[in-house]
Amino acid sequence: MPKYIIEREIPDAGQLTAAALQQISQKSCCILNDMGPQIQWVESYVTDDKIYCIYIAPDKQSIKTHAEHGEFPANSIAEVKTMINPR
Repeated sequence: MPKYIIEREIPDAGQLTAAALQQISQKSCCILNDMGPQIQWVESYVTDDKIYCIYIAPDKQSIKTHAEHGEFPANSIAEVKTMINPR
């Protein structure tokens, strides 16, 4: 199953409280549960003005549908072609 990196432009994302981030993640998880096991959220990284999310999904459209239902931005969706690491 393909893996994707989603870039979400969210002004002041790095200033969101733990409670606000928890609320966002709960909303996302509820939508994912409704969509079924084909789409999975792996992890996310919060920066000053963006959140980068790693998802496993059958296609980009699944990512877009999740974003639309959650009213989350999905400014960029890129399929991971390969991974490298320092080992």
